[in-house]
Amino acid sequence: MPLQSWCRRASFSRVWFAGWGWIALCGGLSGTAVALPPGLPGGQSSGQSNPPSDNLAAGRLATTLAPTPAPPKNAKLARVKDVATIEGIRDNQLVGYGLVVGLHGTGDSLQTVFSYQSMISALQRMGVALPANSGSSIQLKNMAAVFVTATMGPFLREGNTMDLTVSSAGDARSLEGGVLLMTALYGPDGQIYAEGQGPLVLGGYAVNVNGNSKQFNHPTTARVPSGAIVERTVPLELKQIKNFSLLLNQEDFRTAERLAEAVNRELQRPLAHAVDSRRIDLSPSASDDMPKLLAAVEAVEVEVYPRAKVVVNERTGTVVIGGDVRLEPVSILHGGLTVDVVSEFQVSQPNPFGGGSTQVVQQTQVQAQDRPVSHIELKKGATVDDLVQNLQQIGATARDIISILQAMKAAGALEAELEVL
Repeated sequence: MPLQSWCRRASFSRVWFAGWGWIALCGGLSGTAVALPPGLPGGQSSGQSNPPSDNLAAGRLATTLAPTPAPPKNAKLARVKDVATIEGIRDNQLVGYGLVVGLHGTGDSLQTVFSYQSMISALQRMGVALPANSGSSIQLKNMAAVFVTATMGPFLREGNTMDLTVSSAGDARSLEGGVLLMTALYGPDGQIYAEGQGPLVLGGYAVNVNGNSKQFNHPTTARVPSGAIVERTVPLELKQIKNFSLLLNQEDFRTAERLAEAVNRELQRPLAHAVDSRRIDLSPSASDDMPKLLAAVEAVEVEVYPRAKVVVNERTGTVVIGGDVRLEPVSILHGGLTVDVVSEFQVSQPNPFGGGSTQVVQQTQVQAQDRPVSHIELKKGATVDDLVQNLQQIGATARDIISILQAMKAAGALEAELEVL
């Protein structure tokens, strides 16, 4: 019986043969020739082989109709541009040294020698000749020596602007109201890439009157929005680059493989290949439009598997616990021992007519207080929220939580990477 006649008699539209991995389509696609397994109406006998065209059509249909597996529960969808960068397309750091003028008596003092030398050099470049004995009469309180930094992004051209960060290099109290004079910004190769100049914008202030002072935020660091003009570009031509590489922000073999598969699936060609846990190579053809191709690659959504991590900062007592952190059943006993050492100095007077001398005697008292042991029990399936709530109930401080997390990691009850800053 012909395939089309058999399909018309069938009461289904799609049939999946798991033993052969083939798909038979009927109903709306009854006119499409699809290879069937031997023994079924319209299929080939065991001694014959299907035509190459039928096998190719079956393979394409099976690939097209195969359901896309749902991402695992711990996977998250993110764009390629959010989890990876393109190798070679990056920022460049610039730095320079300059002067800020126009301060209201909050600049450098005479003890800052390099500020005085910088001012003399700047005046000489302007054609101002100073007397040889003028050093003692020059005041620097209205100016300050500063370091200027900037970040030069990729593909910036001559005439584009950048923001500047200005930081005091001497003993100036505040840069409020100052203006940055023209400053050359150098790259790592010693070449000048930009020139910066402009008024400073501060996020704080410092006031000192009659020995009383008040300070808000950090007044010795300021910004100059769009204060730098690019004078030299970093050569980077996409047309001259034959191969590109994507670098993951966080290395992970599974994410690298998923990213390569997602790019190949979206662009419908074998373009990406995972090299290691961080690098994915791209092999474009000579006829590809590079900006258009990279834009399409960056817009692809990929399954990301973030690494479970707990970050603690012992200096500030900050603890950050990720939502993917898993806890094993554990019993926690936590106590505290407080030792107070108090020293007092007392004056010992001799008896009248005793012939002794007055002495200062140090009296030291040591007090120890041991807190009762607090108990926390985490059963199977406990979450991070359960741990935090239990720690808050026993009144644990940030220092206590850091010690408990370190002990849990050592005991194997914390399935996450513990990073101590």
